[in-house]
Amino acid sequence: MTVLVCSDLDRTLIYSTAAFALDGPDETMPRLLCVEFYQGAPLSYMTEASARALEALTAAAAFVPTTTRTSEQYRRVNLLEKPPRYAICANGGHILVDGEDDPDWAAAVRERLADGCAPLADVRDHLARNGGDFVLKRRTASDLFAYTVVDRAALPPGWVEDLTGWCAERGWRTSLQGRKVYCLPAGLTKAAAAREVARRAGASTMIAAGDALLDAELLAAADLSIRPAHGELHDTGWTAPATAVTAARGIAAGEEIAQWLLARAAAPQIFTGRAPVR
Repeated sequence: MTVLVCSDLDRTLIYSTAAFALDGPDETMPRLLCVEFYQGAPLSYMTEASARALEALTAAAAFVPTTTRTSEQYRRVNLLEKPPRYAICANGGHILVDGEDDPDWAAAVRERLADGCAPLADVRDHLARNGGDFVLKRRTASDLFAYTVVDRAALPPGWVEDLTGWCAERGWRTSLQGRKVYCLPAGLTKAAAAREVARRAGASTMIAAGDALLDAELLAAADLSIRPAHGELHDTGWTAPATAVTAARGIAAGEEIAQWLLARAAAPQIFTGRAPVR
């Protein structure tokens, strides 16, 4: 039985220094592995124990990094000695196969979204008109969605809520992750791409992990899932019957998640009697 393991990356498996949430004396801190550089500087980390668990996981299951990052941003991350066969990028807008974008999937996603929501240009223009000094950057990603980098301390009360309401009226949704505010078409989901990868891999069951509201459909679609005790899902109290929650926060939660995924993938008998991937 092939088990598919789909996991978000940022603040789920990998962490910037700002998201470590480590407490205690310096001599008790875990050994860390840098898994991403940006412009020559180290950016993202996981514990060495996490890295070992992920390497073992690839022998027990089909591991699929599943991220809102663009393909270019994803390629900066070196999680494993051998890159996984599949990766899901741009929140489901792209499927990478052996590191290469699948153009048929990308075209199908764009066709599906064309009539389901307002155009990206409308959202981009709205963000340009409704910003302020608290907006540090405005970006579009893969010509699919938009995001802004904000100063969280200077973010006006109600700004995200107002943006969420405006987007919802136009078939879009928002997500606040760290310093980034994402605006995405409601139909652009990781879950849809995960179901396609499951079909291609011949997987009958799926395990998933994630921390943000954009991961909610993925976690709910999986047979078993886990989220950390931090992030949007935690802050909103989101839960589902088959979703576990870590005891730890920050990078320690990333290690707990990696080990949890390995334990479940290595014991396929736990899926006996469960429904197949939905």
